[in-house]
Amino acid sequence: MADTTLLQSFNRPLALRLGAVLLAVCLLLWGAWVSREVARPREQIVTVRLSETIARFVDTEARSGKAPEDGQARTLAYLQAAEAAVREMGSNGRVVLVAEAVLAGDVPDATAELEQRVAAKLGREKRP
Repeated sequence: MADTTLLQSFNRPLALRLGAVLLAVCLLLWGAWVSREVARPREQIVTVRLSETIARFVDTEARSGKAPEDGQARTLAYLQAAEAAVREMGSNGRVVLVAEAVLAGDVPDATAELEQRVAAKLGREKRP
């Protein structure tokens, strides 16, 4: 007698529909999560030895023997190009840190890339 009352209260088609809806919701949530993970750029942390690079440029300018006004103009152009290069390097999920501020850890050094970008910017600015 107990078995017949249990079977009468159990609605199999309704349970299947609820299970299908729950499965569909879970699949949609999983698909949204996977899409977000695939679409999100991976963060990469790099360092640049900015003070060393700028000091080397200023030292070269000081030893060049050119007029101080020209040196100041070139130094200002160099600093602006360096700032723009660091800004560009810091795009697409990439974090650029000044090497002097990093205390520990194995972080890739991107100083060579910074110097190439600055040289390219200064080369473009010199041509009309």
